[in-house]
Amino acid sequence: MRPFLWELFSDFLILDNYKLIFKKGDNLVRIENLVKNYGEVNAVRSINFTANKGEILGFLGANGAGKSTTLKIVSGYLSPTSGNVYIDDLNILDNSLEIRQQVGYLPELNPLWGDMKVYDILKFTGRIYDIVGRKFDQALDRVIEQCGLNGVLHKRISACSKGYKQRVGLAMAIIHDPKILILDEPVNGLDPNQIIEIRELIRNLGRDKTIIISSHILQEIQATADRIVVINEGQVVADGTGEELMASLKGNTLLTLVVKNALIETIELLPSEIEGLQLKDITENENLHTIQINYPADLDPREKVFNFAIKSKWSILEMSPYKKNLEDVFRSLTGAEVIDA
Repeated sequence: MRPFLWELFSDFLILDNYKLIFKKGDNLVRIENLVKNYGEVNAVRSINFTANKGEILGFLGANGAGKSTTLKIVSGYLSPTSGNVYIDDLNILDNSLEIRQQVGYLPELNPLWGDMKVYDILKFTGRIYDIVGRKFDQALDRVIEQCGLNGVLHKRISACSKGYKQRVGLAMAIIHDPKILILDEPVNGLDPNQIIEIRELIRNLGRDKTIIISSHILQEIQATADRIVVINEGQVVADGTGEELMASLKGNTLLTLVVKNALIETIELLPSEIEGLQLKDITENENLHTIQINYPADLDPREKVFNFAIKSKWSILEMSPYKKNLEDVFRSLTGAEVIDA
């Protein structure tokens, strides 16, 4: 083995004949009061959350919020300043080696060597986990099928597309068949087709693994994750399903109405005719008016607006409410301005 590779991986070698016995419980991963300081910088401040068995957990936060640091601690790459991580009630401080055997980790910067062939890097990774001989052949067959690598197995990594490089990274992360898979920005830099491919791959892996996935692509988290944890400035600020997080976002809804044959004087009567409405903006272009109306999220005035328009002899060309989405939730929780009424 090359000296620099041995130095890089020696800390992650698994003891021979070591067996793990896990207790059963709903929370496979439990993070308690996790703190990580870099000198005077508080990267993670008393984080608490869980990941359940068979769950795909989305982990969101702005740049510098502490996502990658938290994931590195869960995977065993970093030690916490205080607090602890429990995997099936084994804690990361006292059982780091055992926990690493149960965790697969794909970091944001996928650690691949371009001059190696896909087969060789998988064999090398298998040796780190003491997976050799027939055990490796079985593991190789499994990850080739799971990650769709049959067509590139004997290619140099440098000759693989970005999408296939991510597939190789995922195969390296699951070669030892871990219970938990941690993915830090797994679709970063991929094109739309590759994103869809990796999304489906993650969903398939999530059938029998607990997955914690971090991504800046909020739509991807929304499409993939069963539950979402949002952190801001090193602390958890939200925890729930996408629907629950969006339901918790307070504020008004914005309705855009495009009408023909309307008079400004009649448009301005809307708030007095329909309770709860507030005119936000009116723009005129020839004989068309674009009207923006604010109303409380628990009110749906569209039928009344439609009836008012008919009574006023308007022709309605468009009526579309702005629906808050995960991006709005994220911006609200991280202190950014949100489109609002």
